[in-house]
Amino acid sequence: MKAKRELFFGVGMLAAFVLWTVMIMSVDVRNVGQRGTAVGFAGFNTWFHQITGADMRLYVVTDWLGFVPIAICIGFGVFGLVQLIRRKSLFRVDFDILLLGVYYILVIAGYLVFEMIPINYRPIPIDGHMEASYPSSTTLLVLSVMPSLILQIKRRCQIKAVRLIVYVFSVSFSVFMVIGRLISGVHWATDIIGSVLLSFGLFELYHAAVLFTDKRVKNGI
Repeated sequence: MKAKRELFFGVGMLAAFVLWTVMIMSVDVRNVGQRGTAVGFAGFNTWFHQITGADMRLYVVTDWLGFVPIAICIGFGVFGLVQLIRRKSLFRVDFDILLLGVYYILVIAGYLVFEMIPINYRPIPIDGHMEASYPSSTTLLVLSVMPSLILQIKRRCQIKAVRLIVYVFSVSFSVFMVIGRLISGVHWATDIIGSVLLSFGLFELYHAAVLFTDKRVKNGI
């Protein structure tokens, strides 16, 4: 069953993220970060950072474009609020939209946890300050929100042209943002990989929850 496959894949991705995090904290850890801070996979990370350098223009562009997924989150929030007002009951709001709100909260919670417990710091200071770098918050946001946009449009729009446009935009935007953050030099390469694992894991769990809910509704449970 597709729901179970999505669930197993999501759990597997989250397990991979946990393992990856442990490896970052234990494999080739050296004090090669700014102000002598420790960095896991030091050899690989410093090699990659020397290749890319730091491109602050690309950093600024991808930083501002980070408002795109935020706007999408707000849009879905407004959509859910309109349903709540019209239907006058939280339990009458479409369940996949309620699940989407929970999903976005989990994404934010994941970000906040690593802000409070930094695994490592950025390769370079941002505005003169050291900032937590793992996992990349912008990458996490983009790869969590854009797939949910594709899924929601697929579920709610029957116009193939619109679905195709949303799909192409979402995929292109995601690829640009991930590569942009990777080569801008404001994160270690392993920070981006961690974000990919975490975001895919969380999204697949959301997708599985939606599919399980659809099955229950279909079966009249």
